[in-house]
Amino acid sequence: MIGYRRFIVRESVTRNAWRTKLSRHHLALALLGVAFLCGACSERPLQGVLIPVAEATPGTSRVPVLVATTRQRAPSDPGEMFNSERAESISYASVTVSIPPDANRKIGEVQWPAVVPGDPSRNFVTVSADYIDKKDFAAAIANTAKQTGRSKVMVFVHGFNNRFDDAVYRFAQIVHDSKAPVVPVLFTWPSRGEIRLRAYTYDRDSATYSRDALEDLLAMLASYPSVKEISVLAHSMGNWVTLEALRGRSMRAAQGRTNTDKLKYAMLVAPDVDVDVFRTQIQRMGAARPRIALFVSQDDKALALSKIIWGGVPRLGEIDPNIEPYRSEFERDRIMVFNLTKLKSIGDDPHDRAFEDITTVVGMIRQRLSEGQAMTDHRPNPIAHMENISAMSR
Repeated sequence: MIGYRRFIVRESVTRNAWRTKLSRHHLALALLGVAFLCGACSERPLQGVLIPVAEATPGTSRVPVLVATTRQRAPSDPGEMFNSERAESISYASVTVSIPPDANRKIGEVQWPAVVPGDPSRNFVTVSADYIDKKDFAAAIANTAKQTGRSKVMVFVHGFNNRFDDAVYRFAQIVHDSKAPVVPVLFTWPSRGEIRLRAYTYDRDSATYSRDALEDLLAMLASYPSVKEISVLAHSMGNWVTLEALRGRSMRAAQGRTNTDKLKYAMLVAPDVDVDVFRTQIQRMGAARPRIALFVSQDDKALALSKIIWGGVPRLGEIDPNIEPYRSEFERDRIMVFNLTKLKSIGDDPHDRAFEDITTVVGMIRQRLSEGQAMTDHRPNPIAHMENISAMSR
């Protein structure tokens, strides 16, 4: 989530006209940030969330998540595992999350404990959390595929303002609520997990720093015999990492240096990506890219703020897909677009709407992966289609 609590102008400005221009700009940023900041993040403990607890509560569910990360290990806090600093190489982990019974929670949300350890009957809690190496990671993928009969891997790439535990718990929630029959793999990059302008710029550079690692992860997963299909689910700034990795992967495929056959789908949720840059990325990828599904909301205040920060250029996740040139471009490039603006409800967060509303990403994952349906239909009203999916899956 993008925003900051205050914006302090430190520079000394001598010309009144320039001072007025800066003040208006900063005021607009501050007011826009305050408008959605209060509901941006759930309250959760600052430490200890990932320390495993004994869990034997009836009705709870366990979601095992395999992790690949460009974060550094947290040397002093075992409940953090990985911090916000950039590592020189990719690391791996395995975390199992316990989710409370559906009767005790709101679907689409993470129920954070007020204090640790949490109550498994009402809170998400950690059952196990282990560092593993690359060999163990590969073995875990193969073992999970053998034990569950699942040959499809879903890679989740989080966005701005995500600590390591944020990313783990959010992905566990998505997998559980969607009932997606996949092997879940989290790719987490070094986000500061803070709502400040300097954290936003750090996160953007960290995302760019991590693009090669994500590309390597996708290639490694594709090399496993037990993996038959790969999908990527990206959110917010995580779309920048994802699109850059897909761009690099398609360039290598064109040179005959990698195989892209197993990478089938990329689901881009609220992309914090320059719309003009997206055009060039898609053109550079050519045919050697997965099928893309795009989720947008014109009332996304986070992306409206990002648009101001980046000089007024529209962000991909806030465009209106029904106007030109977007409509023709998406049709030409066979990009499925779901406009979630009309799904807004009182108190919801447009930036996270796709994860909180069962009629969007969660519903699509359930339908496509449960029934093997490809995301290739061109439907005149995709929102109505998603609502039908939701009704059928209840």
